[in-house]
Amino acid sequence: MTKLNSDELKQYADDGYVFPDFKLSEDLLTRLQSGIDSAINRLGDQFKPEDIPNPHFLDFSSEGVDNPFLEVASHPDILDMVEQVIGPNIILWIARVFCKPSVTGREVPWHQDGEYWPMRPLETCTVWIALDEVTTENGCMRFIPASHQSGLYKHHMSDRKDLVLNLELDEDQFDESNAVNVELQPGAISMHHVKIIHGSHANQSPKRRAALVLRYMPASSHYDRSLVNHDRFKSPFNLTEQPLILMRGTDVSGENDLISNHDYWKKRYSEV
Repeated sequence: MTKLNSDELKQYADDGYVFPDFKLSEDLLTRLQSGIDSAINRLGDQFKPEDIPNPHFLDFSSEGVDNPFLEVASHPDILDMVEQVIGPNIILWIARVFCKPSVTGREVPWHQDGEYWPMRPLETCTVWIALDEVTTENGCMRFIPASHQSGLYKHHMSDRKDLVLNLELDEDQFDESNAVNVELQPGAISMHHVKIIHGSHANQSPKRRAALVLRYMPASSHYDRSLVNHDRFKSPFNLTEQPLILMRGTDVSGENDLISNHDYWKKRYSEV
């Protein structure tokens, strides 16, 4: 059993992120790495590798294996750590593959996830799982420590074509010199708060940088699909279509739709 210790819990509360003393087993890591390659090959016509949504709905039966993405999303040690920061009633509302190809992997501008996510109250914990070696050279994530404590900052829309995300922070609102580089070994994880300022450089190295990202919200919050602003947030997929999966506990809010869109994603991905 793995849980965050008191120092790790304090760092998450104070800084908005933590690097737990945890690694996936070699077997699960290997299957996830194979799953990433399969997802990129199968979904390349629909999504760029930097942002592939909901790989836990892919059918891997033809490859003779179970879906490793759903397995890791329900990993008891990961859920135990998530429970420590958002409580015992846990909803997985999206999983995403973030893969920056060598040389061409695009930049993620400075932003806060809470600027465009539709749950209220705005509470979410992101678990970021390294599947390759993640370094400064291949575009590791970067955090501005303690930036989650000041609420949401002003964002603007960008028309740059070399960005993964079209929303970015006005740079005069924070000090980039305080940034912490999130360098991780394969199988290691980071966890971060919904309001922390973060981003990443483009990958100009010869090495790929791949990760599986799991987003969990407390079931005391409501995933309000009506709050998604399609004019402001541009994405290759629709946040209103996200399938909510109750991983632990009960839907305390009583407002979350835990059924819609599951069949949509299963059907969409069964055809690839």
